[in-house]
Amino acid sequence: MKINFSKLHYPSIFQIDGPDHQTITQLTFHSKNAEPSSVFFAIRGENHDGHLYIEDAIQNGAVAVIADREDLTQSLSHSYPNRTFVLVDDVRKAMASFSKQYYDAADEKLRTVGVTGTNGKTTVAAYVRSLLSLLGLPAGSIGTTGIWSSKKRIPYKKSTPTTPESLDLHRIFNDLVDVEDKAVAMEVSSIALDQHRVDGINFDVAIHTNISPEHLEYHHTFEHYKVCKMKLFDQAKAAVVNVDDEMGSELIQTFNDRIVSYSLNQHAEADLIATDIRYQVNGTSFRLVSHGESYDVFVPVFADYNVANVLSAVGTALLLGYSLSEIIGVLPRLESPEGRFQVITGPNRETIILDYAHTPVALTRLVDEVKKIDHRKLIVMIAGIGIRDFEKMPKMAKAIEGRADEVIVTVDHPGYHEPSVIVDKVMSGFLNPNAPNIYRTHTRREGVLKSLQLGRDHDIILLTSGCINGAQMVKGKEIPHSDEDLIEMHYHLSS
Repeated sequence: MKINFSKLHYPSIFQIDGPDHQTITQLTFHSKNAEPSSVFFAIRGENHDGHLYIEDAIQNGAVAVIADREDLTQSLSHSYPNRTFVLVDDVRKAMASFSKQYYDAADEKLRTVGVTGTNGKTTVAAYVRSLLSLLGLPAGSIGTTGIWSSKKRIPYKKSTPTTPESLDLHRIFNDLVDVEDKAVAMEVSSIALDQHRVDGINFDVAIHTNISPEHLEYHHTFEHYKVCKMKLFDQAKAAVVNVDDEMGSELIQTFNDRIVSYSLNQHAEADLIATDIRYQVNGTSFRLVSHGESYDVFVPVFADYNVANVLSAVGTALLLGYSLSEIIGVLPRLESPEGRFQVITGPNRETIILDYAHTPVALTRLVDEVKKIDHRKLIVMIAGIGIRDFEKMPKMAKAIEGRADEVIVTVDHPGYHEPSVIVDKVMSGFLNPNAPNIYRTHTRREGVLKSLQLGRDHDIILLTSGCINGAQMVKGKEIPHSDEDLIEMHYHLSS
């Protein structure tokens, strides 16, 4: 593709040094991935500044560089006169704009659904993907559990755990269009919103699940976290909000366009209300009340909060033009995401539940639901996440203390931290860290195996926290990890 950089639709191009035109075959923000005829975006990350790798990208074949440091663009343009250097106000903003243009605005060829909230984003995105596909609108999803088309997982090395960088997002949109998907549901994190990853996307529907303190290692204050979350609704045509949450109530007051509200409170003023929730072996039944009419509903999901998540998907389908009768008709075939209340039965009638709840609120809600299941002992593994807020770690201990028969403390994604430091931080939240039913482990593998070893007939083994993308992040490297593989190995070796 031949690009005239002087005619790009981005308002804050301050200067172009070198040729106006280049033939471009690739966009990248990793210098090592630069190839001949590529554009390199020198974005500033949390640990590295892309401006320091411009020459590496050029050596690998980059013919154009987008940067925001004038001293570098001017000096490098003298050394590489046949390369194009574009000086902009903000490289991340520019990358979002240029990527959308490069991939021919693929997002506008899809019905786009953005999901934000502290807990539930992954599950809601999966429910929306499944529900829309069942209704005849083939949909993909983007988020913590990977990239999915309406038919299968798409192998993709994500740039971030939740919401990919804008360049990757538009490439994924293009891939979904190529396989003839018509919609996409994506998790939109507060950090992604703050870093302009979804700039320029006009979402058909924005969903709010709930909010509680999270990512304070990045935002520093809860107010900034909340402000970033709210940005999603500034670029959405319609909204689905949880009125049982304080932020949902605020959105109803400020969002004047099309909106669907939902609640688990039968006395709430909401468009969709779930009441008379009843658990069964294979799922959950409830009564759905909408504008004075009531309907009997069955969904193959578990836990009250997942019923709320289903309501958010129902609200989305309503806003996209489907009738309530159409939606209720397909709900019994709804699919859940991997690692969210995922139940595995052990050979000795143990019940292993995988749910990557990684906030105190999510853990509390999860344990409340799990305790409703008949069991002998409850064994719970919690983790400190090295790449997240350290101040949250002791709160995880406080959330579980006294609520489980056995507690295993472990580490997820230690990053550049020593695992023992992370475990110590979690342990500091216990009133009695030396209790005989609290165990320390220093890797997720060790934690999972210890939890399984403690399990007996009719026990529930609950494995929580944030193992994502089939790997553990250790000192900048992705170390392969699978809870499911460990479970299979343990019982095979034990049999």
